[in-house]
Amino acid sequence: MAVARSDYFAVGYEVLADAGYLGLKLAEVCRRLGVTTGSFYHFFPSWTHYRRELVEHWKTEATTSQLALARTEPDPSRRIAQLARVAVGLNHRAEAGFRAWSSTDTEVRATQVEVDALRHQIVLDSALEITADPQKAKQFADTAVYLLVGYEQATLAPDVAGLESILAELISTLDAPRPPGPAVAKRTRANPQK
Repeated sequence: MAVARSDYFAVGYEVLADAGYLGLKLAEVCRRLGVTTGSFYHFFPSWTHYRRELVEHWKTEATTSQLALARTEPDPSRRIAQLARVAVGLNHRAEAGFRAWSSTDTEVRATQVEVDALRHQIVLDSALEITADPQKAKQFADTAVYLLVGYEQATLAPDVAGLESILAELISTLDAPRPPGPAVAKRTRANPQK
């Protein structure tokens, strides 16, 4: 079986998903591909170079290319629904591996920060097109990113249907009227005329 450069990235994701960043070793990647280290060095000049490219590949494939595609959707509601489908379809265990790796490697951390910011920004921009309330749009974008990161980090059994349901519920809040804040609710209870 001929191995392509892209296979090394796919297996890198698998290793991150199965064994975390500490399990991401040259021997393990080659073992899973059924190749020698010579094959690896045919594609990559060094292990460090591969790891750097793996992180860049993840940023491109899981984020920038997906967000560029979503930006072509002119309707913000459909765009947010498309982004939710992208979020559900991510390799969440590999994403968790990248996030854990980012806690120990400054280059990976910089990429993780960029990925989070890119994802947050497109959700915020889309939400702002739906609601005229900047605070509501920001809260929506914050919640969407927190939800995805929390899902990926949770030790609970993966529940993609549950994630889809929660995202659908979150999306429905964009069209709903904003509930009164704590100060307004307190005034209303104390004096129902206000």
